[in-house]
Amino acid sequence: MNQSKRSPKRRLTWLWLLLIGIVIGAALLAGGATVMHKTSDTAFCVSCHSMERPLAEYQGSVHFQNTKGIRAECADCHVPHQPIDYLTTKVMALKDVWGEMTGKIDTPEKYDAHKLEMAQSVWDTMKKNDSATCRSCHSYEAMDVLAQRPEAQHEHPIAIKNGETCIDCHKGVAHILPDMSELSAAGANELSAAAAKVPANASTLWSISTQPFWLSADSKQHNAGNLMPGTEVSVVKRENNMILAEVDGWQQDGVNEVFYAAAGKRILSVLLGEEARAQVKHVSDFTDPETKLVWHKSALQVWLPAGQLIDNQKKIWDYAATMMSTNCTGCHGLTSLDRFNANQWIGVIKGMAPRTSLDQEQLRVLTRYVQQHASDMPAASKEAN
Repeated sequence: MNQSKRSPKRRLTWLWLLLIGIVIGAALLAGGATVMHKTSDTAFCVSCHSMERPLAEYQGSVHFQNTKGIRAECADCHVPHQPIDYLTTKVMALKDVWGEMTGKIDTPEKYDAHKLEMAQSVWDTMKKNDSATCRSCHSYEAMDVLAQRPEAQHEHPIAIKNGETCIDCHKGVAHILPDMSELSAAGANELSAAAAKVPANASTLWSISTQPFWLSADSKQHNAGNLMPGTEVSVVKRENNMILAEVDGWQQDGVNEVFYAAAGKRILSVLLGEEARAQVKHVSDFTDPETKLVWHKSALQVWLPAGQLIDNQKKIWDYAATMMSTNCTGCHGLTSLDRFNANQWIGVIKGMAPRTSLDQEQLRVLTRYVQQHASDMPAASKEAN
């Protein structure tokens, strides 16, 4: 009897406990959602002292003010909408709180020192998730490509066809790009490391940079000229650390100071000193039907140090493509290589060079890359080995 009297009370107790649990759970859920929402608010994001610099960059961008009157807030670009990615991003943001507390970027000097690292982290994330936050506002399916600017009309269909993602071409749309010289230097170091590992039996090689050459195996003498980056040579023989190689190219009639990579294209391959010019052999002739200029297919044997040549041209092009992607997206999207012909690319690169952090050697590599893949170059010349 006593047991039966206690049962309703016990059930009532459990009901109250369940109700209290539901209320507490709902309160925690609502509170958590509120905290998540408030900490994604732009006002909260820029409340830290260290965010003054990126805030100023953002306020000067098209994502802050534009003709459409549509503003992308911080969370729109930096916080993905998918539940798991959303929670992961919020948890990982705790490192930013720690960075603010420890003053990691509390001065302009510290900010500049870490800017590339921070930017690279965001780019890598967007690359992995197919630019998910960008696509929450922009999508290929919704684009009226024909109503876009001429450059976008040309580039977006190519990006769609190649399966490219937004961050591949649009890295500087909301913030000023960091100094990219560190990335470019790292790429050059990787090329040098690869050149040092080229097998001794490799018969076709490419110069990884502007490379002096000699007419004998004695490299202590003054060099007889220079190979430009990306120039192909065929190995004739090896002697200690030097390679005797044959290089060919095209010379315009009456202009014997250089080899060009193709007839009629100002793609520099070899710069020839006076002694080297005397040893050039003419193989065949070609008359351009449009300009009536006569071109000579020419060849020359030169001595080169083995450590500056690579057996995989694709590695040079990958290095150049990375430089182009990281340095040429602050003002516009990445321009497709067939946008210009080989001769036009010379002026484009010269015009854009002052806006990048690339040095003269890096610009030579980049120029050779875009020219080699220009609209008027045959497909065979664009294939990487």
